[in-house]
Amino acid sequence: MSLDKIEILYRNFGVLADAKDKISEHVEEYSEIIGAVKGSVNDKKLASQFITRFFKHFPTLMDQAIEALFDLCEDEDVSVRKQAIKDLPSLCKENNEYTSKVTDILGQLLQTIDTTELSVVQSSIMTLCKNDIKGALKGMFNLIEISNSPVREKCLKFLVPKIKMLGRDIMTKEMEEYAIDQCKKILRNVTGDEFMQIMDLLAWSRLSQSLAGQKELVEIIKHHAELSKSFDPTNPEDVDRSIFCSLHCVPYLCSAIPSTPFVSFLCEQVLPKLDQIPETPKEESGGLDNQLEALKLLAELSPFYVIHDDTPQHITNIVDCLFALLPTPPTSVEGVEETEPEFKYSRIEALLYTLHHIVKHDVELICKDVDRLKELKKRLQYMARWSMAYVKRLREVLKAGENDADKAAENKVKLVALKTMANINTMVKEFFHNPPAFKATITLSFKPLSEKKSALEESAANGGGVGTKRRAPISFGDRGDRDGVSSAKNRPGVDSKNRIYTPPSGKFSTNLSYQQSREGGGRRPSGGGRGGGGGFRGGFRGGRKWRY
Repeated sequence: MSLDKIEILYRNFGVLADAKDKISEHVEEYSEIIGAVKGSVNDKKLASQFITRFFKHFPTLMDQAIEALFDLCEDEDVSVRKQAIKDLPSLCKENNEYTSKVTDILGQLLQTIDTTELSVVQSSIMTLCKNDIKGALKGMFNLIEISNSPVREKCLKFLVPKIKMLGRDIMTKEMEEYAIDQCKKILRNVTGDEFMQIMDLLAWSRLSQSLAGQKELVEIIKHHAELSKSFDPTNPEDVDRSIFCSLHCVPYLCSAIPSTPFVSFLCEQVLPKLDQIPETPKEESGGLDNQLEALKLLAELSPFYVIHDDTPQHITNIVDCLFALLPTPPTSVEGVEETEPEFKYSRIEALLYTLHHIVKHDVELICKDVDRLKELKKRLQYMARWSMAYVKRLREVLKAGENDADKAAENKVKLVALKTMANINTMVKEFFHNPPAFKATITLSFKPLSEKKSALEESAANGGGVGTKRRAPISFGDRGDRDGVSSAKNRPGVDSKNRIYTPPSGKFSTNLSYQQSREGGGRRPSGGGRGGGGGFRGGFRGGRKWRY
């Protein structure tokens, strides 16, 4: 009877509690407590508490006791599982040699779909981290290194923010160095989202706080961006890896860490094939236009580009892209009203900014081909004429809605558009000096301003606006242009004061796996037939999605 077993449990508990210094002589009583994990729900929950209470006194039964608790962690009853999971860290208080093993099992339990159970699992892992950070990290990283994709994903998503939450008191220099070494091992075979998570952790670590560490991080990024491979614009994996992996190096760039390899790759491999990258954003990309994203990345990288032998070809490719965006001024015909072209101003801003930074140290690079420079200036002048009308429309819209609180967000977007136009206007003027002089200091419109000015103050000062988060496309008119800032005139059926702005949502993702999957090792299965359980190890890692 279940009642008899509970009475036996309490009797054995009393014997052990009263034994004091002679407790280790009562092996039979402790063995009976361990055996109670085969009983009813109440037997199991009580046994879990008693096993951990007297665990340290019976070294010969420790392995058996741990296995019994592991069995309870796989029980069909959630209350039993939660009790065992809660009790597990107690085993390691005075027996740190088991921390790694217990953390390993708890890490596998992060797959549970029961939110209350998941909370207990996470709390127990954090208890282990605070009690023995080295053993806990060893268990988690070992699990991440040899597990299949679902386990790796859950462990990384849990571990990265939690390590940062522990703080420097627990994550000492020694422990950070250990975590960094383990991250480097994992990076030998990662998928896209795993790469992002690990880079997030490395960016927080001491590795990112020294020049040598930053150089190492950029080398890691360069390796995973696969800059030496040929770029396939029709392959979403190539596009995402090349663009969004490379984006991680931007915070570390400086005169000692140039962006030249990344800029060279974009100029040589991506720009000539830019129009082959699917322009229509896919649903999983969160509405992002990858053509525009490539140009924005190029612009952010360009200030740290170092001129070399291939620079003239890079400039040629940049100007070719500008020619594709800047139409040739048409021959005017008397009596025929000229139709406003649609200019993709966000792309033009990014390309002009890139060109500005590459040639600013050697103007001859752009002046050598006189005819080509003349053609570029002619097209820029033509665009500048139409941009004045576009800016006028933007200002009218802003003025009409300046006192409307409901339009504050939309007005902020339009201020960014004005900033884009102000940047373009400034950079275009640089071409018309004799010789061209690229001395202006420009802040890209999609990057936040460092000055502490309000949006309206900035607009009043120079026609610009405050930056929003990058990757926020702006459209004006009925086309809902995904490119960013665009303009067109006299669109039928649409009031010129209506604004269409679609901010990006969600996350872009495409299947991406950097290297061949590894076979997982054998591991204690878990799940016990419950949802979200199942085997934790074995098999090959499947392709995962690239997310940023």
